Amino acid sequence: MLPVPSRRCRSAVLIVAGSIHARPDSIEQVLALSLAHVRRSRTEPGYLAHSVHRDCEDALRLVFIEHWADADALRGALPGARLRRVRAGALGARLRCQLPEMAIYEARAVSL
Repeated sequence: MLPVPSRRCRSAVLIVAGSIHARPDSIEQVLALSLAHVRRSRTEPGYLAHSVHRDCEDALRLVFIEHWADADALRGALPGARLRRVRAGALGARLRCQLPEMAIYEARAVSL
């Protein structure tokens, strides 16, 4: 199991939430490429957590969650070419049926 970023980092972190919707005939290939993408990201400086999940209500949709220490770390992990690949559907335009979605949030752990 991956560490919980809020326990490792008390200051604000960046959270990237994204998803890709695969075609029925390509979901296994998209999943394999997604896992490779997640594993590469885990080697980046400033990485706190990165995972890919299959949507329980739509088995063709994969959801990505990333946690980064700060904006500089995220910028370093997303150089121009990689950012273009992700936004354009680097997991393979021929493998997906919709453009990938991605949003970046700043978050801070809270106690309730």
